[in-house]
Amino acid sequence: MPMFRYKAVAPTGETLSGQMEAASREEVVSRLQDGGNLPIEAIEAGAAGGLSFDLFRRSEMTSERIAAFTQQLGTLLGAGQPLDRALHLLTDAESEGASEDDAVRRLIVRIRDAVRGGSTLSSALEQQHGVFSRLYVNMVRAGEVSGSLTDTLKRLADYLERSRQLKATIINALIYPMILVGMVILAMVVLMIFVIPNFEPIFDQLGDRLPWITKLVLAIAGFLQSFWWLLLGGLIGAIWWFQRELADPQKRVTWDGRFLEWGRIGDLVRKVETARLSRTLGTLLVNGVPLLTGLSIARNVMGNRVLADAVEQATNSVKTGSGLAFALGSTKRFPRLALQMIAVGEEAGALDTMLMKVADTYDEDVKNSVERFLAAMVPVITAIMTVVIGMIMLAIILPILDMSSLVE
Repeated sequence: MPMFRYKAVAPTGETLSGQMEAASREEVVSRLQDGGNLPIEAIEAGAAGGLSFDLFRRSEMTSERIAAFTQQLGTLLGAGQPLDRALHLLTDAESEGASEDDAVRRLIVRIRDAVRGGSTLSSALEQQHGVFSRLYVNMVRAGEVSGSLTDTLKRLADYLERSRQLKATIINALIYPMILVGMVILAMVVLMIFVIPNFEPIFDQLGDRLPWITKLVLAIAGFLQSFWWLLLGGLIGAIWWFQRELADPQKRVTWDGRFLEWGRIGDLVRKVETARLSRTLGTLLVNGVPLLTGLSIARNVMGNRVLADAVEQATNSVKTGSGLAFALGSTKRFPRLALQMIAVGEEAGALDTMLMKVADTYDEDVKNSVERFLAAMVPVITAIMTVVIGMIMLAIILPILDMSSLVE
């Protein structure tokens, strides 16, 4: 029999890994579940690569398509359709689409064939090489075990849609400021490289009588004309270096810690991650996933490593009997309002419901904070653009006026 490498989360929240001899991947998953563990990964030893569980990974299905697939599958199951029939109907729905829809159809066909071959839906999703996140697969698996797959899919669809909306809100809010910044840079490049050089022969007649601002602008224009490649190379090098920094786990933690210390930026990052943690953990708890297991899963969907480490620290405290609010509060990394709401939820025995309210509260807070921040930034960017272009135009006009006075 082949040997499989596996990873699983124990009831205590600890991550287990090792190798197991079994006839199939499904047998590995079943044996891990029989031991009370929640399987994360099961791949044949020696197989190339592994599984990636990035929630928004670009592949055959974007986050929007995954949300639509989840919503449609949940609706069909809720209407009484068997799972394989529901998947078959979804393949027919994609068969008349564009070329990108054909890729989605092939993916759903693979899932349907795996289910018809005896695999559970969660195992079939797990076999798709990282298209579906660890969170997604484990929630479906929990729904299968509890017999509430239809409700689980509906909650998953809501989770994905809310996550997509929050991401889209931030991106859309950044579009206008980025356009303004682009206009500033483009205007400077055009003026410095194409406009200013045309005036140099005229300015040479004034010699030392040139105003200092004109000399400065001419020097900058000359540098850009001669060494534009150096600036471009430096920009590319800086981007490459920063990506290398973030790729190193230890340096990534250092950078994430710096982001949290950057005033309003750090406050915004903290709110975004609090909303993500609360919604993920709340959704898992609603579907019957134990708290420790849910914390282990939710920790891995967080983007900031410092806050993820804080959740791990809180998980260890919960193992010793501490409440979730107290454990998170002891890390001194999460907003006080969120901790108070979680404490109320624990006292009322409705932690899952309160976590969803925390997520809703901070999603709205993040949206408002981004809008206020960018509303303040737009006038600043506009003022900078006006001053920069005004100085360049002044550098051109002053020598011309000086020459006019000499002619008179």
